[in-house]
Amino acid sequence: MLGNSVSAFVILIVFLIIIPLPTPVLDFMFIMQLGISLVILLMTMYVKRALDFSVFPTLLLITTLLRLGLNISSTRSILTNGGYAGEVVKTFGQFVIRGDVVVGLVIFLIIVLVQFLVITKGSERVAEVSARFTLDAMPGKQMAIDADLSSGIIDENTARIRRADIQREASFFGAMDGASKFVKGDSIMSIVVTFINLIGGIVVGFVSGGGTFSEIVQTYSTATCGDGLMSQIPALLVSVSTGMLVTRSSSEADMNTDFIGQFTRQPITLILGGIALLFLMFIGFPPVQIILMSAILIGGGFLLLRREKQYIPQPEMGGTEEEMPSEQITSEAEYYRNIDNLYELLNVEQIKIEFGYSLIPLVDEGSGGNFLDRVVMFRKQYALEMGIVIPPVQLKDSGLINPNQYSICIKGEEVARGDILVDHYLGLAPSEEEDTVDGIDTIEPAFGIKAKWISDDKKVKAELLGYTLIDPVSVIITHLSEIIKAHAYELLNRAEINNMLENLRKTNEAIVADTIPACVSVGDLQKVLCRLLQEQVPVRDLETILETLGDYGPKIKDTDMLTEYVRQSLKRTISHKFADADQLKVISLDAKVENLIMGAVKKMDSGSYLALDQDSIQKIIFATTAQIEKIKDLVASPVILTSPIVRIYYKKLIDQFCPGVNVLSFNEIDSHIQIQALGTIEID
Repeated sequence: MLGNSVSAFVILIVFLIIIPLPTPVLDFMFIMQLGISLVILLMTMYVKRALDFSVFPTLLLITTLLRLGLNISSTRSILTNGGYAGEVVKTFGQFVIRGDVVVGLVIFLIIVLVQFLVITKGSERVAEVSARFTLDAMPGKQMAIDADLSSGIIDENTARIRRADIQREASFFGAMDGASKFVKGDSIMSIVVTFINLIGGIVVGFVSGGGTFSEIVQTYSTATCGDGLMSQIPALLVSVSTGMLVTRSSSEADMNTDFIGQFTRQPITLILGGIALLFLMFIGFPPVQIILMSAILIGGGFLLLRREKQYIPQPEMGGTEEEMPSEQITSEAEYYRNIDNLYELLNVEQIKIEFGYSLIPLVDEGSGGNFLDRVVMFRKQYALEMGIVIPPVQLKDSGLINPNQYSICIKGEEVARGDILVDHYLGLAPSEEEDTVDGIDTIEPAFGIKAKWISDDKKVKAELLGYTLIDPVSVIITHLSEIIKAHAYELLNRAEINNMLENLRKTNEAIVADTIPACVSVGDLQKVLCRLLQEQVPVRDLETILETLGDYGPKIKDTDMLTEYVRQSLKRTISHKFADADQLKVISLDAKVENLIMGAVKKMDSGSYLALDQDSIQKIIFATTAQIEKIKDLVASPVILTSPIVRIYYKKLIDQFCPGVNVLSFNEIDSHIQIQALGTIEID
């Protein structure tokens, strides 16, 4: 109902122009107009940002239309009712004119010109410049938001809100630039209406025989000035509101708090101002008023100085100057007296990279670094590939590591470190025999390959000899991507699970409602997804995963077994992930080994585990390692194929000794994939 009241009010304003109003209704409308103008002025004083009053441009048009409508209605009443347009206009005219028509007209013209030439003109110019600069600054602001998002300073929701604020800010100042024209036109129209009321009223008075010339002039001039001032006072208030709103700078407080806080922050200026006023007595200014104002300023300044001294921490008795804590230490101790600030220290960044000071130019966009953009693109690519959004990567400089080093931390702990030479390229030779370019020997940090740091002057020679050259930023990004892929299952927390479920609800709310938490809990879903990510299985097809869990979740409570059923449902995804051109080169697991493993499986209420003797474990690991060594030159990432029931236990067995080996079951291979066995894992 309240939403429709605004539309009804606008329609009512349009009717004011057409339908004559009784003078009591006209009085009420004048008072309402004045009240609305006062409220608008107070609103602009108390909002913290211009965007907090974003409806103001539209409100400016509505109030201008209201004034014009009331002007027309009051003019109709003045010309048809013998100069009477209600008690408000009459009272206002008599109070201002006080029997002198010239004074009333001069005051009216002064108010109109002040509003038109000073306030409205200035507000229009400020809005125009603000709109231009806001539009010019939009690309830079959006890039800054992306940089804050990539470095982890803000989250995605905050970034989305900030981008929307930038767009709203540009639209707001653009609208204010146009809306100011309404006020300018209203000022011109007020002057025209005033002359119409005065001249037209005198003519009507003579024609209708309304009295002597002086009486007619007195009657219609009073009504004209009252009507003009009654419309221009609210217009002046709204114009002042416009100027205050468009001149507001970014602040965390309203205008009153800013004024008081910023003026009282410099008490010495109040004292100097009060002393300067005293000298005005020597040129003839009234001494009583001068002394009173000087006393207020000087007294206020000394009170503020005294209050500041009370907040300066005093050293403890008995301490020497060297023992006194510095201002930084004192303020830090004061900061941590608030227990909420102590809890901030407990926050752990999900992903963090620390850089030595020599690597800062690679990250700093002001120095031409594009590291942040590369991180953003990697996050996008990983979301498309694996189906999860990794947390923002926080970037920090550190004096605890070497200047040319960087450190990658997961959940606050370092998991990898690398060395970078900023003005060099990381060169990978075509072969050991062709490694003839001079450089600094090193190890490629992501994959542990032998490499060299090659200087820029040898770049062309290295390229001609077939070297693969990698720039420093790409080295760090590649290392970071491999670390994130290896630890993605650690980064998938329940908050991200809920985000994924909310995203799925937009397209298939039924599957989420039927599965979570009726069949499996959010915690069990997290365990299943983490196990999939741990073995590099994409979880993008969350709908299929939930359908499988909905089928088997009520009967099976072992999350390991649930994961196996989910893997079988994702066989097309798994086949696409590990097969090359519809061919899958594998090492098969001998039936004797599978029987040995299954015979050692022990089942418990909470799940099952493998209880294999040490001798058998050594034999299986030795046979597996031997087969992997045989095919390492044929396949980059070895795949071992087992029966479905054995896969999970065999995978857990070899993970500690052969990390990075993919173990698949027959049920996880799509029917169109051709399997080529390169060897068999056998034991005596």
